[in-house]
Amino acid sequence: MRSRFIKRVLCTAVCTGLLLLSGCGVYVPAENAAVSEDPVGEPDIVPEDHFGTTYEIFVYSFADSDGDGIGDLNGISDKLDYLNDGNVYSRDDLGVNSIWLTPVFPSPTYHKYDAVDYYSIDPAFGTIEDMDALIAGCHERDVKLYMDLAVNHTSDSHPWFAQAADYLRELPEGDEPDHEACPTFDYYNFTKEAKTGYEPLRDKTGKKETGWYYEARFWSGMPDLNLDSALVRAEIASVMKFWIERGIDGFRLDAVTSYYTEDHARSAEFLGWLSETARGMKEDVYLVGEAWENQDAYATLYETGVDSFFDFAFAGQEGVIAQTVRKGKGGLKFATRMAEEETLYASYAPPVSDGVINAPFYTNHDMARSAGYYAKDPVNRIKLAQLLNLMQTGNAFVYYGEELGMRGSGKDENKRAPFPWTAQEQAPIYGKAGGYLCRGPADMEEFDSAPYGSLEEQSADELSIWNYCRQAIHLRARHPLIARGRTVPSEALSADSICAFYRCEGEVPATDDLLIVINLGKESTGVDLGQEDYFPGRTDIELTDFLTVDGSDVTLEGFTLTLPGYAAAVLK
Repeated sequence: MRSRFIKRVLCTAVCTGLLLLSGCGVYVPAENAAVSEDPVGEPDIVPEDHFGTTYEIFVYSFADSDGDGIGDLNGISDKLDYLNDGNVYSRDDLGVNSIWLTPVFPSPTYHKYDAVDYYSIDPAFGTIEDMDALIAGCHERDVKLYMDLAVNHTSDSHPWFAQAADYLRELPEGDEPDHEACPTFDYYNFTKEAKTGYEPLRDKTGKKETGWYYEARFWSGMPDLNLDSALVRAEIASVMKFWIERGIDGFRLDAVTSYYTEDHARSAEFLGWLSETARGMKEDVYLVGEAWENQDAYATLYETGVDSFFDFAFAGQEGVIAQTVRKGKGGLKFATRMAEEETLYASYAPPVSDGVINAPFYTNHDMARSAGYYAKDPVNRIKLAQLLNLMQTGNAFVYYGEELGMRGSGKDENKRAPFPWTAQEQAPIYGKAGGYLCRGPADMEEFDSAPYGSLEEQSADELSIWNYCRQAIHLRARHPLIARGRTVPSEALSADSICAFYRCEGEVPATDDLLIVINLGKESTGVDLGQEDYFPGRTDIELTDFLTVDGSDVTLEGFTLTLPGYAAAVLK
């Protein structure tokens, strides 16, 4: 495995805090991390590495601190205690270990995936000092911060492109470009030939074509960078160094299979260069790539040394999670799919690597939100689906608002609706006075994006989606093997609606490993654990944690485990 497995040790009376022992030393939470004077229950385990739970924030729509209706960095800083309050015993926060911010660079669009300047912050989001404060606030809570890095393309307003375009517009007909006279000509893919995926370069009026074309696979306002250029690679290295030195813990890499259109090998070569370059600056920098391909295709990219790739096979309305939840059965198949993909990804790990970190996720800013996936029993199925995502190995990602069952489909803007901090029945008030409410993207349609209530309303309801998701994330944090173990399906226990699997430190289950049993159906079910023979000589088994959608209990009498509908149990 990539990381050292962290074991839990509770301090004796002479200790002043919580110590977490790893195979190579002691990890101590940040000095100002809060520890309850009267701790109740087992603490969350703070990972040294990038195995854990990450929260994706679409910055524009999350938390507005200044009343302009646009989410900003100070809004996120003010809401850090919602995500993780730094107290390993607290259960009032979500308990996530890291945060992924969608792009924050200056850009003419609301989503910011077309940068104008990689070294500063879009004024709508704040300043670079605000970013420094957010980084510091995260690290005070032992939370890592990842930035979104889109280097497949820039904005056509980027000075690099503007300079090259102006040069070509003024170039006398018949003359060949002089690379020394205009170095940024090499930053993009210009040609005199009209090709698929290329846009005509027009004069400054936008009416007359110049006879030059530039590659822009996404749209004309996003010209593709020439990633073969040594100058471009030097610029990208400089950008990563700038942010790493400011304290950023990693990068989410946008559209990695588009680096070289329909050329998987060249895209992989660039990823390998990027990974090696970043690790030369920070050995433990985290890199997670978006490779919107079939599983066999993106699995091969682990050879590049990038830590993680988003697990699209399990995500979305037709992914393994949603299909399993809709059917309410197929427990052995689900467990087997998890085990098979772990083997698949590990087969591509570089020889020098200790392993890979899967990046399971259920939805993201490009997908319809999951609340619209289920026509029957939607609340309980939303909860179960989030649990299945969080029970996978690696670094599990949660998209903002999914913990509330937010809705949003169709246009991209609908999928990026404002986070509903408070219920506002009349005209909304933005910013701090409105509980940090945002306006949302300008072209978002009018619809009820929070059908199950705001955070304010759900936090007061013990059976809300939010309270369930919060508990599920903390359950994951209490048991490090959930994130970093090896999945071994239990064929003896998995039947119809029951999904049972071990999460092991080694190749086969041992007495210190976890047995996880999940009821995918709505009816209460009894499971005879005595059918399992992995523990020869065992006379008992311990129920260490459980989670139910309706607040009922999971019971264990002897070897008979009784699971209410949609319930999950963690046993040793």
